[in-house]
Amino acid sequence: MTDVSKPLVICAPEPRMLELIFTPEKLALLRQRYELVEVSGAAVASLDDRILARARFVLGQPPISSGTLAKMTGLRAVLNVESNLIDNMPYDEVFARGIHVVTTGAVFALPVAEIGLGLALDLARGISPADADFQAGRELWGGEGNASARLLSGADVGIVGFGDLGRALNRLLAGFRCAVKAHDPWLPPSILVDHGVAPATLDAVLADSDFVFVMAAVTTENRGFLGAEAFARMRPGAAFILLSRADVVDFEALLDAVEAGRIVAASDVWPQEPLARDHRARGLKGLIRSAHRAGALDGAFRQMGDMVLEDMDLMDRDLPPMRCKRAERETARRMRSRPVVRN
Repeated sequence: MTDVSKPLVICAPEPRMLELIFTPEKLALLRQRYELVEVSGAAVASLDDRILARARFVLGQPPISSGTLAKMTGLRAVLNVESNLIDNMPYDEVFARGIHVVTTGAVFALPVAEIGLGLALDLARGISPADADFQAGRELWGGEGNASARLLSGADVGIVGFGDLGRALNRLLAGFRCAVKAHDPWLPPSILVDHGVAPATLDAVLADSDFVFVMAAVTTENRGFLGAEAFARMRPGAAFILLSRADVVDFEALLDAVEAGRIVAASDVWPQEPLARDHRARGLKGLIRSAHRAGALDGAFRQMGDMVLEDMDLMDRDLPPMRCKRAERETARRMRSRPVVRN
């Protein structure tokens, strides 16, 4: 039985589940405040027209056609808990109607930044290889084990992409007193300066850095933009840490540069996930591997639910959402990240 006294929320958060992104207490609060219609993303278009007309919020990033959107006369916001903006709805029409599109991806910024810092320290000090050597009985003691070691403290650091991830990383780097350059063509230089980093071209970030962190989202303009020429411009022995999306990199060129010993690298993301068992990346020396786990912490997922509830409350009171990140009409259609398939 429907409760027409409550605002209606279409819940299609796949691959997330409501129980993942809300604590039991917050999920109970969501059910208390709203009537929930829980469906798969593919089933949204086939919902009864009366449900579509009553929907105040969509929780998730399901495909929404122009025809379906036209039926959603009461829609105020799409709250994306998938974390990627996907080109599966008519954004121009959505924005023209004053419907908000917001994402909760900022919850991953600190977890990703922390693992990025850990990967950089591992590459700088050879922690993982030294542990493997110790287990195999071929450890090198004292200074003999530090032939290629270096400090992160005081190093030249470059950040490619200075959104939520890049800013979180920059805050963590403050204690290391690094000289930080950043490149982000979607930001004016003054924003970078306000965060204490030097605005720089991509060439300068690559050529002048001991550590290069890639935090850039995939867009219609930058797919594979870091290729063989980019790696050739890096300092010999520099560390390349990939934390955002694999599609910004020519992955074979990256592996070639590592295999040649020109650079060392770490990656949390891969061109195919899971990676084939016989993929050459699995046995490559000079590469630290992480299975797309940088942001996937229970605490981060639960923050999503808090953000969603707070912004829904604001919009219920005819105020704009403030906790989630609002998509912009100029950039929403340019995002090209692949959908998340597992948490």
